[in-house]
Amino acid sequence: MMHGYTKLVVWLLLLSSSSSYFGHGISDSDLQCLKDLKQSLIDPNGILEAGSENESPWNFTDSPMCDFIGVVCWNPFDDRVLSLRLGNLGLEGPFPRGLELCTSMTTLDLSGNNFTGPLPERISEQMPYVSFLDLSNNSFSGGIPASIMNMTYLNVLVLQHNQFTGGIPAINLSRLISFDVADNSLTGPVPDSLQGFPAGNFTGNPGLCGAPLGKKCKKRFRVRIHVRFIWIREMFVRIRKLLHRINDASIIGASAGFIFGFVVAFYFPHKFLFCGRLQPYTFRVCT
Repeated sequence: MMHGYTKLVVWLLLLSSSSSYFGHGISDSDLQCLKDLKQSLIDPNGILEAGSENESPWNFTDSPMCDFIGVVCWNPFDDRVLSLRLGNLGLEGPFPRGLELCTSMTTLDLSGNNFTGPLPERISEQMPYVSFLDLSNNSFSGGIPASIMNMTYLNVLVLQHNQFTGGIPAINLSRLISFDVADNSLTGPVPDSLQGFPAGNFTGNPGLCGAPLGKKCKKRFRVRIHVRFIWIREMFVRIRKLLHRINDASIIGASAGFIFGFVVAFYFPHKFLFCGRLQPYTFRVCT
């Protein structure tokens, strides 16, 4: 009798474990990820609602989420999202929400849609394990987040044909084998860590310069001059405020003359040649 009871307990345990394995164990986190994602998207063509010939619509009551259009799970018996391939579906809106809940996702493809606005500053925290990220052929704008540097598993980063501005962050990822930012509005030099990629992956950005592009970067001499000018102008303002507190006209005139001479000598040092023996408190300028 006891032997039969033991067999029954073992059989029930096996049945329980097998049902959790073969019965599409649902990940609540991934399920909420897809729900938040769908809510943040604009689907003017109703693609997600209609599905396709081989893939189910995003109906959270009737279909397993691993059968949804664009959703790929790790295996048929584990409802954890491996990839989201939502390219060329006519989707709109800002960068989708909820992706941080798809904790096992390694691929995100949003290419060929009409997404707009900036990328999240902390994009690496939302997708820490993503190795393939394709956001090309959209209308994303703003700067490329520097936090992409923290996406250590990234192999492919495609940002081509968007409206990104500013400089390219110094992305130095050992696993990165494909990088493309062509046809944006980026400016400044190409970082040294990215100069090994083809020149065509940077074209269409009139403000980019340096290798591998043939356009040399301009020197920053004018910027330094401008900074000096701002510094001297601020000094003028401070001294002027100080002189307003002084009533002695002779002191004001002497101070103003000193300032004028200092500025001229600072910007045109080659115009002056000092010679002769210096006398106490005086000097002679040769002509």
